Formats: sequence, structure tokens, C-alpha cells
Amino acid sequence: MSHPHPELGPPPALPEHGLRIVALGGLGEIGRNMAVFEFDGRLLLVDCGVLFPEPDQPGVDLILPDFEYIRDRLDDIEALVLTHAHEDHIGAVPYLLRERRDIPLVGSRLTLGMIESKLGEHRIQPVKIEVVEGERRRLGPFECEFFSVNHSIPDALAVAIRTPAGIVLHTGDFKMDQLPLDGRLTDLGGFARLGTEGVDLLMSDSTNSEVSGFVPSETTIGPVIDEVFRSASKRIIVACFASHVHRVQQVFDAAEQNGRKVALIGRSMVRNMGVARELGYLRVPAGILVDAREIEEWPPEDVVLICTGSQGEPMAALSRMANRDHPIRVAEGDTVVLASSLVPGNETAVNKVINGLTRWGARVVHKGNALVHVSGHAAAGELLYVLNATKPSNFMPVHGEWRHLRAHAKLAALTGVPDDHIVIAEDGVVVDLVDGRARIVGAVPCGYVYVDGSSVGGVTDVALKDRRILGDEGFISVVVVVDSTTGKVSGGPEVYARGSGIEIDAFDAVIPLIEKALQDAAADGVADIQQMRRLTRRIVGRWVNETYRRRPMIVPVIVEV
Repeated sequence: MSHPHPELGPPPALPEHGLRIVALGGLGEIGRNMAVFEFDGRLLLVDCGVLFPEPDQPGVDLILPDFEYIRDRLDDIEALVLTHAHEDHIGAVPYLLRERRDIPLVGSRLTLGMIESKLGEHRIQPVKIEVVEGERRRLGPFECEFFSVNHSIPDALAVAIRTPAGIVLHTGDFKMDQLPLDGRLTDLGGFARLGTEGVDLLMSDSTNSEVSGFVPSETTIGPVIDEVFRSASKRIIVACFASHVHRVQQVFDAAEQNGRKVALIGRSMVRNMGVARELGYLRVPAGILVDAREIEEWPPEDVVLICTGSQGEPMAALSRMANRDHPIRVAEGDTVVLASSLVPGNETAVNKVINGLTRWGARVVHKGNALVHVSGHAAAGELLYVLNATKPSNFMPVHGEWRHLRAHAKLAALTGVPDDHIVIAEDGVVVDLVDGRARIVGAVPCGYVYVDGSSVGGVTDVALKDRRILGDEGFISVVVVVDSTTGKVSGGPEVYARGSGIEIDAFDAVIPLIEKALQDAAADGVADIQQMRRLTRRIVGRWVNETYRRRPMIVPVIVEV
């Protein structure tokens, strides 16, 4: 558990008719999006996503929002509003519903379909409330109005939350593609109407706030994919996010035009596209889809594989193909398309996959050498449109790292939002909207919760530090047998080492140092096992550091006889 701002104390009691907002994730990071709204003793949650681990978090599968702030108030939750079905917005829902299974989930048809499919794997049957754009729905003291927004997944929504404290517009993730593949525009007119009514607080997606201008339309991708298909002489492998229905549709269309069969690779890809197809969001031409197990029976020039792994995830299909650890063997002349943006921090992993695929003779097409993907997040020009249309009294940038939040705040200032009405918060920081003003009033403990296999929250930052030391520096174990009465050494020391880069014979130099230190301690009457362990660790650590400039983990084992 960590505290985001030691200088901020616990928040005061929420004033009557005030609205409190606490982000439990998504501020200062890309992922783990979750916001808690409180009014009149009731809570409304918006999104509940996961963050994927960095290389310096070894062994961690997922990172969850910290539910500690709401754990004692689960019965006060009216509903969880899900803006769209990306993992960084819905991935932690199964873990929240373990705490209270009947929290109503509010979202669009596709969003609820995908989360229900995910929850089925956790054996949880959710309570669902399906909404559409233009609809208003009262959830306790919160009246929610939903607006269509386009994003890199269909059926995304923005939500306006009305209370006596004012109107808050939460955009969710969005862009303003004027030629969307599904014809579903971001409702800028609805935003403008809300602006006329009076937006007291705008919470807006900041991911691309540093990017000037406008994001290209999804329609620009189709011709590029068609050209890749026409020029490919053998098998085509397309890697994208398992939720990118629009991109998968473009691949199906190109495959149909070029007479190729399509196989879906990866559990999440098969699951999500099955839901999208069943609900009518994905059109699969008759006879084009084949089972992945049959793909080797078809000539390479007649097949397309759609898989996960565009971010270099170690266990995803594409990484395993690059490492020759997958039934699908990438061969000379194959074409691999990485049809997604690069998530910050994944550059090294993705480059490793590209090099691995190229090694086996594949041609790799990615955003760096072809327009095979456009972002799902609004660039600065689009963000300015939303700011000018809504004319918010207060502004709070969300969904972004610190540089994105700062850049978005500057855009808000350019449109006339006063500096003292712009709130830049981090996870755990408490913001109150009272009498038309949004202010930071305190902070609550809010740390990372790590999922490691079946363990949730069992891994701590201290454990991760130990894992990093073990991975980087190895470990040294020292076993000493001492007399339980006198504390004198009666056996050993014996030194064992793994991964330290130090030859075992080299430890002959440190054994006399350990013996002397323990003898001196025994002569001074030291018989406490913990003190002897600390002494052994200090002697060995100093010797290793001075001799090899290394810092392995040192595990002293003192055995009493």
C-alpha cells in the first residue's frame, strides 16, 4: 500500500450537496482506469481496468486498482459504468465482483457481451444494465446520460453524471473520426448541448494530448492492408489487440477479396471475435473462417492468421512464433503485420519480436514502415474541439501519464479554463466539486495490487525488489552450524551461489572472514541467531561489493546444534 501524496492528509467529510471524485487508477499511467464518484453517501464507479506489468515487475501477470478505499463501502455502490470493452477499462471487473457479485454493470451491448464472456471464465454471472447512446438512466442519486464516441473498439460511450452538485462529463476513451468504419460518430453535438446546459467538470482522455492535429481516419487503413495482401506471396499473419473488431473486419474483407481463408489464433481473440460476430458487430464472409488446427493443411498463399501479441507479450502467439515455440512455424516469404499502436514501455519487447520474425525470413509490416494502424485516442486538435464545445467550468485530465495530463491541462487553459479551475490529480487524490469549484482536498492510500498466478495482493513491492535482485545479481547462500550453548562455530561456513557470476572457488577468500567475525561475536557473548545472520550477511556483502562491485541477494542460514 502506498500513499500518493504524504503532504496531503485524509480528506474531510464531504460537504452536503458536494460530489467527490477519487481515481483508483488511470492517472499518471496508461491503464488501470477506475474512478469513484460519491454523492449523498452513495457511490458510482466508472470503469475497472488492469495495468500490464513492466519488465521490472517480474512474475506479475496483472496490476489491479486498489479496492481498499471502497472495500468497507461495497454496499453503497449503485453501479459500475463501463465506457468500453478494453482490458484497461474492464480487466479488473472479475476481481471487483469477487468482493460483491451483484454490483450492476452498466454498458453498451458489445461491452456487456465481452465482459459477460470474460466473467464466464471466472464462473460469475453478472447483473447487467444495457444502455445506448442518447439514453438517460438513474442510478441512485446519479442520473447518467450516455453519448456515442468512436474509439478502436465499437460501441464505446461517454457518460454525463448529473447530481445537485453539478454535471460531470467523463469522455472515456475517444477520438473524432469523421469517417468511422461503423458510421458511428462521436456525438460532438450532444457534447455542445451539454455545454449549453453547463458542464461543471470535464474529465477527458489525455493519451494523445501531445500529438498535434487530428488522428487519421480508420478508412485510410483499408487500402494499405489490401496492398499488403496483394503483394504477399505466402502466408499472412496479422497481430492486433484481441478487441480490435474494426481491424479484424478489415482483415476479413481483404482476405475475402484476395481468396484467402482466415484462422483466429489465441483464446482471447477467439472469445472476443465470437462475441462480436454473435452480436452482429463482425461480419464473417461465408466459408472463409477455418479452424486454427486445420491451417497447415492449406497452401501458404491461401491463408491468413489473426493473432494476439502485437505488444511483444512473452506468452502471446506472435512472440512464441518468433521464438520458434509455437505450432505455427514462421517461414521464408511469410508476411507479418503488426496492426496496432505501440503501448509506451513495450518498444524493446516489440523490437525483439520483429527481429525474431525477420530472422526466420518473414517480412514485417508495422506502423514504422506502413500505415497499418491509427490511434484510437483523440489528438490535440480533437481535444480542443471537445473543450470548446463543452465550455467546462472545471477541467480534470484523465487517462494518461504525467506528460499527457500536463499537455492536456495546457490545452484547457488555451480555451479559457482558468488555471485555478484545472485540477491535475494522481491516483488516490481526492477531488471535491462543491459550489461550482473542483478542488483537491486530500488523499487516500492507493497502491498497486499485483496478480501473480492465483495470488491477488500477495506480492508486495518488497518481494518484487527481491525478484529483481535475484534476476539481476543472483544469490549467495552461507550455511553455518553453531553450538546452541556457546554460539561457537562447529561446522562450515559453506557457501553456495547461483547466478552471481562468481566462481565457487573464489569464496575461499571470504570463509576465514566469516569464521573470524562469528568467533569474535561468540567471544563477546553474542548467541542470538538473528544477530549472527545479520553479521554474516554484512561480512559477505561487503566482500562481494569490494571485490566484484556486485550486490547479489545474500541468504545466511545459521543452524543450531
